[in-house]
Amino acid sequence: MCTRIFWNDNAVAKTVSRCMDWSVSDEPDLWFTPRGLSRSGNAGADSFEWVSQHSSVSVSMWGLGTVDGLNEKGLAAHALYLNVEDVQYPAPDDRPAVSIALWVQYFLDNFATVAEAVDGVDRVRLFSQEMRGQQMGVHIALEDASGDSAIIEPIDGRLVVHHGPEFTVMANSPSLDKQLENLRNYRPFGGELPPPGDITSQDRFVRASYFLHYLPEPENEQQAVAGVFQLIANVSVPYGAPYSDGGVYPTWWQSGADLTNGVYYFGSTRSPSIFWVTLADLADGTEVLRLDPRDESLVGDASARLTPAALAF
Repeated sequence: MCTRIFWNDNAVAKTVSRCMDWSVSDEPDLWFTPRGLSRSGNAGADSFEWVSQHSSVSVSMWGLGTVDGLNEKGLAAHALYLNVEDVQYPAPDDRPAVSIALWVQYFLDNFATVAEAVDGVDRVRLFSQEMRGQQMGVHIALEDASGDSAIIEPIDGRLVVHHGPEFTVMANSPSLDKQLENLRNYRPFGGELPPPGDITSQDRFVRASYFLHYLPEPENEQQAVAGVFQLIANVSVPYGAPYSDGGVYPTWWQSGADLTNGVYYFGSTRSPSIFWVTLADLADGTEVLRLDPRDESLVGDASARLTPAALAF
């Protein structure tokens, strides 16, 4: 349920895509939030409080927090589901806390690069906020315009950080080290197996890695964006397709970002169109803006269609 793919070895533009797979709609809203905005970690009395250093475009889930986004410096962040049984959040201590629903926004607001974000990982403690009556497991992918990448997972009571440009693909459970171990069974990653075709997390991870490996050099930034959207479509889950346990977790939307040029892309799987928002058009704004990304009339540059709104979280 969800996959992220980062294309950072082409010479044209660093681009990334992800899909959102869930049993029900996450009711996304697209937000622009400016620099200088006072924020809270929404973790009770111990919440971390901060003022945003960078403006960003982001997507919220159920009005509770941020699951995806890009800031004006070219840092992108994505929250993906990790099975609860695979997650153990750090124990309470004297650090201020940030809810898992605001973890992505914490990175977008406060850091310009992956290296800065990794340095700031342990400044706050994660708070496991209940969402829609259930506990969630979550892990984070980060990437920036230099091509750097990190994947952060709460395992065994600590935050395990995989930092380096080689970490280009992320899916769900199991944890990244086990995904990479499984990948070595397949060609061209050390084994002889061909790419698999199921919708499981491990098969999506392998398939995304396989096709990313063979993407040809793009001629322009449009092709660099199209490449990651083609790959994310390959690992997206059609409506109605069941997992082996009978559960159905379709892809509700796909997003992408051109980190080099500061453009955020979004496509609802209920619409045949993709639209985008150019951060340069919004970055110096001082108002919080909102757009309903499920609006089926959205296509092309939608930067001018965001309107002032009260932030929901």
